[in-house]
Amino acid sequence: MAELRRIGLLDDWQGVGTLLADWSALPPGTEVESLRWHETEEAALAERLAPYDALVVMRERTPITASLVARLPRLKLLVTTGLRNAAVDVAACAARGITVCGTPSLASPTPELTWGLILGLLRRIPEESAAMRAGGWQTTIGRGVEGKTLGILGLGRIGQRVAKVGAAFGMKIIAWSRNLTAEAAAAAGAERVEKMELFARADVVTIHLVLSERTKGLVGAAELARMKPSAVLVNTSRGPIVDEAALLSALHAGEIAGAALDVYDEEPLPPDHPLRRAPNLLLTPHLGYVTEENYRGMYGGALECVLGWLKGEPVRVIAP
Repeated sequence: MAELRRIGLLDDWQGVGTLLADWSALPPGTEVESLRWHETEEAALAERLAPYDALVVMRERTPITASLVARLPRLKLLVTTGLRNAAVDVAACAARGITVCGTPSLASPTPELTWGLILGLLRRIPEESAAMRAGGWQTTIGRGVEGKTLGILGLGRIGQRVAKVGAAFGMKIIAWSRNLTAEAAAAAGAERVEKMELFARADVVTIHLVLSERTKGLVGAAELARMKPSAVLVNTSRGPIVDEAALLSALHAGEIAGAALDVYDEEPLPPDHPLRRAPNLLLTPHLGYVTEENYRGMYGGALECVLGWLKGEPVRVIAP
């Protein structure tokens, strides 16, 4: 029977990976370790990961590159949370005989956080909470969403959920992506418009696109310049879709009313990053998928992958 003596749960920042699945189901003597650190220098990372036979990687926190894989001769199994992880070089793993598997992932957490950010930004919830703790009372005036226009970039499974909530709030829904048809948009309760029209008309622009070469930098200075001065931008998709420099410029100049970000070009966001000091900007640390329910499914799914591999029957294999 195949054997995995040491399993590392990489980038388990909250230290919960060993608690949210019943790892005792593994053969006696198997070590499952929560690795709460994050290492960006490849040589140091390879040294720290060298003792592990299997790794469970949390989404796209650490790139698993071909050069890194070449430094990990013990590695036999790599499990990524979710069924798609652009940070894993699956072909390089396959070339070295490393099985790559994925786990289930809920669709609900990211739309929920998206609406938390939209409402938190428009109703000034973080500012009012801070003012209350400092002894204040009603220091700002928020804005509602009923009757406003919600512009959705990407009307897939997450974008459609966001659209349903917007419609329930009484918003007008418009949407754009390169392959979105008018018929598909209408089926989701939205009007299909061109990209620049979306930026010009929307009171809230929210991004739900997959990061690719076609979407990197998709929201730049030209798009931000088309937005109303009263409009806000929300990104819970991937950081590089938005040009951070252009967004910083727009915020400091007051060209848009505000923004809310859950994702960044570099994660974790450096402590001295200028986004941390930008005005009218609500920040969360990539929490879109971070819920107890989703983590239980992910780590439970990772355990299933390990047990399947040990039996010679790997599940949810991700092919190159």
